[in-house]
Amino acid sequence: MEGSPIPVLTVPTAPYEDQRPAGGGGLRRPTGLFEGQRNYLPNFIQSVLSSIDLRDRQGCTMVVGSDGRYFSRTATEIVVQMAAANGIGRLIIGQNGILSTPAVSCIIRKIKAAGGIILTASHCPGGPGGEFGVKFNVANGGPAPDVVSDKIYQISKTIEEYAICPDLRIDLSRLGRQEFDLENKFKPFRVEIVDPVDIYLNLLRTIFDFNAIKSLLTGPGQLKIRVDAMHGVMGPYVRKVLCDELGAPANSAINCVPLEDFGGQHPDPNLTYATTLLEAMKGGEYGFGAAFDADGDRYMILGQNGFFVSPSDSLAIIAANLSCIPYFRQMGVRGFGRSMPTSTALDRVAKSMKVPVYETPAGWRFFSNLMDSGRCSLCGEESFGTGSDHLREKDGLWAVLVWLSIIAARKQSVEEIVRDHWAKFGRHYYCRFDYEGLEPKTTYYIMRDLEALLTDKSFIGQQFAVGSHVYSVAKTDSFEYVDPVDGTVTKKQGLRIIFSDASRLIFRLSSSSGVRATIRLYAESYERDPSGHDQEPQAVLSPLIAIALKISQIHERTGRRGPTVIT
Repeated sequence: MEGSPIPVLTVPTAPYEDQRPAGGGGLRRPTGLFEGQRNYLPNFIQSVLSSIDLRDRQGCTMVVGSDGRYFSRTATEIVVQMAAANGIGRLIIGQNGILSTPAVSCIIRKIKAAGGIILTASHCPGGPGGEFGVKFNVANGGPAPDVVSDKIYQISKTIEEYAICPDLRIDLSRLGRQEFDLENKFKPFRVEIVDPVDIYLNLLRTIFDFNAIKSLLTGPGQLKIRVDAMHGVMGPYVRKVLCDELGAPANSAINCVPLEDFGGQHPDPNLTYATTLLEAMKGGEYGFGAAFDADGDRYMILGQNGFFVSPSDSLAIIAANLSCIPYFRQMGVRGFGRSMPTSTALDRVAKSMKVPVYETPAGWRFFSNLMDSGRCSLCGEESFGTGSDHLREKDGLWAVLVWLSIIAARKQSVEEIVRDHWAKFGRHYYCRFDYEGLEPKTTYYIMRDLEALLTDKSFIGQQFAVGSHVYSVAKTDSFEYVDPVDGTVTKKQGLRIIFSDASRLIFRLSSSSGVRATIRLYAESYERDPSGHDQEPQAVLSPLIAIALKISQIHERTGRRGPTVIT
């Protein structure tokens, strides 16, 4: 601290009507909106900070991190200046502003912080023409529940001013403590720049048998792995954990330098975008492949020759093999959670283990109550997110270490593990199709008309014949969730058709970007007979897709020929 105290200013502003956070307290918009619209970011940050009760806010500690995308450094500086002016006592920030979403959750829980602000737009592209986002995690380390998001939105609609210390400057590259004397403040404001990996790595050491994983990745019979950080936040984590700590050769890790535009690529770990990894795996040199999204909470697993593990299968296989992980051998398994659109493969594992399954709406925040109350040990979503009660966020690197632990314990390849699972539990053929960038009004009417059709009593029992397949409707509904912990009811979370053979069709509206809308179509079909486990998912599911397109008329009403196939 040097010189005169730093001034605290109050800046007049006017509200924006479009700052309703999407699920989990996050605001995701085109970067140009944050960068170009006057006070757009300060308005939302002030709304987040004001949502914390003044008594809890004064002198508290918060965590700040980013996925390193374009505009993150500027945004981090604004967050620091506003946190100081709003009475926050201490900020913990990753070096160079970098912290993965799982690491933020880890640090919040470790130091008992009041919450955290994560600057990320998840798997969306970066750069000036990409997207930017601000996500608020609460004191348990998890995404903000809906009641907090609603409070943030209400504040954002009436905001008239925000507080900031525009002259406060921090050095994000220098590890250690920086203190600042502010006007009218009795205690200095502190910023602590920390290694982005260390605290999170210490947690991982308590969960896994690192010696077993290291033995798998080193020595003459080592498993050759290929891990793609997709130029997002995970680069430092992959290098420090998998290479430095667990002994994987340095060339196992690719695209590990975080870039503001993610190298011009879409940082989304799926078969559509992780093509560099997919091509490398198809060559047969590597036995295990993984990719991560921009902020490190999503992952994809590939086996030798590009063998793809669907996220729903991955969740079920992890559940069936938790005994390979020391953490679960010690803590036990209390229950599983999955989002409603995720395939029911997990349910069959749960039944065999005699543990409950909680079916929630899409959005990680719904798992937090279950885990906090001790009901849920493992949870996951079809959108490449899996995690456990070690955190309150999905955790991509944790999932990869689980897979490596399973391979080490079972001494089988990825493909052998998956095929053994199918032989025991049956195969759930599953696909998600995204109709993106649609007019919100169009999607509203499509979903409204679909709901009227599906919830009419006459729809139950209808039969649809497609080729040699005949599907009979057993049940339909508009999914709603009653939280078993606090009784909160969440309605209109997707339209479901369940057929007599347990096949499912689901239609769900998503508007995470807030500008355009997306309709997601999910199809699932179960095959018990091992002789039917080698089919192409889209071929198996094509009759169901034909039914979905017929009843929704989505191509005719949107002018689209087809969707993006995600899983």
